Amino acid sequence: MNDRYESLAARIEARFAGVLRRIASNCDELGFELDKSQLLDVCRALRDESGFEFEMLMDLCGVDYLDYGNREWETVEATETGFSRGVTREVILADSDERFDPERFAVVYHLLSLSNNLRLRLRVFSGSDNPPVVPSVVDVWNSANWYEREAFDLFGILFDGHPDLRRILTDYGFIGHPFRKDFPLIGNVEVRYDAEQGRVVYQPVTIEPRTLVPKVITDDNRYEPDLKD
Repeated sequence: MNDRYESLAARIEARFAGVLRRIASNCDELGFELDKSQLLDVCRALRDESGFEFEMLMDLCGVDYLDYGNREWETVEATETGFSRGVTREVILADSDERFDPERFAVVYHLLSLSNNLRLRLRVFSGSDNPPVVPSVVDVWNSANWYEREAFDLFGILFDGHPDLRRILTDYGFIGHPFRKDFPLIGNVEVRYDAEQGRVVYQPVTIEPRTLVPKVITDDNRYEPDLKD
């Protein structure tokens, strides 16, 4: 990480001591983690205070850390060499009494300072609440409006204070949140056009779950020196 970002990190750690915790990075990107109760105060300070001036929210995304770090997902049928091993659980919506792992759902904020040509990431975990909830930052950066709707639609994360929290990508009446790790990859229902009824109809998924194993060819002429040409 270059000197400009190390200087920024030092200023942030001095200003927000005990509030922001630096996130380790393998790609020399600067990021901090904080509790959601501190989110709005920190975001306003990063936007308004001299030396920071992060005027723009470039992106906001949800993250589901379920089974994070596991090489194999828990599936009904999976192999060590399987390909496209998909989730086959029947979970569409979590039970209302279920409590989540406090570090399962997170929201990541990608900030840009146009004045200083610097970038910064913030990460907030939603805690064990079901459904997961974090404060909305629409009043800080108006660009968060549709980003937060996307995170709600795909991950089921609620944003407290959002002016119009509706789905933005999935269809009307869609059940569940398709970017959650326990959402079945084949979905819940499928749609088709019914010529007799003259409309699109919903029906149960007709795709049969399967485990695909790739066929790897290692002995064709591409690997024979004498036949290379």
